[in-house]
Amino acid sequence: MNKFTLLSLMTSILIVFGSCSHKTPKTDRKPLLEVEGKFLYQDELQSVIPPNANDTDSIDIAKSYIQNWVTDVLMYENAKRNITNKDEIEELVENYRKSLTIHQYQQKMIEQRLPKEPAEEDLKTFYAQYSSQLILKENILKGLLLIVPKKAPKIGNVRNWVQSGNAKSLESIEKYSIQNAISYDYFGDKWLSLSEIMKKIPLKIEDPSKFVSSNKFVEMEDSTQHYFLKIESFRVSGQVEPYEMAKDRISTILLNKQKSDFILKFENELYKDAVDNGTVNFFKK
Repeated sequence: MNKFTLLSLMTSILIVFGSCSHKTPKTDRKPLLEVEGKFLYQDELQSVIPPNANDTDSIDIAKSYIQNWVTDVLMYENAKRNITNKDEIEELVENYRKSLTIHQYQQKMIEQRLPKEPAEEDLKTFYAQYSSQLILKENILKGLLLIVPKKAPKIGNVRNWVQSGNAKSLESIEKYSIQNAISYDYFGDKWLSLSEIMKKIPLKIEDPSKFVSSNKFVEMEDSTQHYFLKIESFRVSGQVEPYEMAKDRISTILLNKQKSDFILKFENELYKDAVDNGTVNFFKK
């Protein structure tokens, strides 16, 4: 907003809301208006207007912000004058303030005293102990998927490279795919769901579990494209989830448990120390 536009807007504001003020604004900031002893300052208004906005948009944004700001102040002040359950609100506010303060304190202690990640040994112990509860709900696999135009060159070589899947073949596929592939996904080092892979292949599968367990190499084509799928390893729905897939979830579970145990222990120690050192005074009946 340029100086002329801002000046015009400020003039409009003074005309609409008046120029007198019942309270004194901050001396280091330029006030635009005052409502119920609350001041809206020029820098506040300027901060909500995008630097690249034109004059028309700037004025519209400013007017909308001013109206919302004034309405909010008026609603709050009217509400304070008219509500009858002030004590109840103050109690709710104090309870929220107390809960928020305690929560911030607990989080600070957790950051200072607990490790950010569980030990690898703890993760593997949990996986071994609770693997029966870490069951796959879908089929997963490792491998690669290469999609090339139907008339792409050296299809025979591509077929051999994909079927082989060794380091030299993967290097050949990488070089070939730069100029010829429509899509190349290598996921030999991570698990992907079969459903995610099938989104890229026009193939209907009646028994997904049987498909991944009985196929190491799949080749098909449609009117425009040639598809090569290499399945290096798989796990079917109902089997135990691989450790590398479950690891992040296990880490979250263990971290949450460590935090909960830490807070519970701290609270118990805090209470015990207060009783032992006389901070808590019990009155005799």
